[in-house]
Amino acid sequence: MRLVVAKCSVDYAGRLSAHLPLATRVLMLKQDGSLLIHSDGGSYKPLNWMSPPCSLTTHEPEKDQADVGVTEIWRVTHAKTADMLVVSIYEIYNDVEHELGEDPGLIKNGVEAELQELLAAQIELLGEGYTLVRREYFTAIGPVDILARDANGNSVAVEIKRRGEIDGVEQLTRYLELMNRDPHLAPVTGVFAAQEIKPQAKTLAEDRGIRTLVLDYDEMRGVEDTHGRLF
Repeated sequence: MRLVVAKCSVDYAGRLSAHLPLATRVLMLKQDGSLLIHSDGGSYKPLNWMSPPCSLTTHEPEKDQADVGVTEIWRVTHAKTADMLVVSIYEIYNDVEHELGEDPGLIKNGVEAELQELLAAQIELLGEGYTLVRREYFTAIGPVDILARDANGNSVAVEIKRRGEIDGVEQLTRYLELMNRDPHLAPVTGVFAAQEIKPQAKTLAEDRGIRTLVLDYDEMRGVEDTHGRLF
């Protein structure tokens, strides 16, 4: 992984356009070819990014760019969509590379991991006609718990929590923003599933077009409910 702290501006061109004005940012180039652009704020969500498959090329600035202080141009081009992320470098303050090695992947809380396994095996709980694509669907910003398809064949991303709170909805929102950039997946809708969902999280999810689903852990495991029974 290469980490660069640089004064830069950024332009995204493709199915959507976006511009980040001149500022100091962290540029994260991963071994899989992805580029993520971070500021000193906003938690772990990047300001902009390009997910693989993509390629990075560097270029000398044009004269008018050099005249305003640009020293180098990075162009990151997506192999399938031709979307392009253009980073105009004005000054590099730090540039380091680290070999991280093979990552073992995310090890989740036991209940969450089992909920994911159970829901994947009982995918019909999402609705009639739903089918499982895979568990732990990898994205450039982390794995989506479950990728499924609805009865119409549309992609559905499912985020699973033991307790559903606002940060879980925010996490799923970021996944959906990224996945909807992929023409092979879009349109992607979201389902936020948990044993318990806080009212604020439910309201936020509904506002963002995300469906919520309360999971009965015992019922999914086939454990009989004996509460309130004398015999």
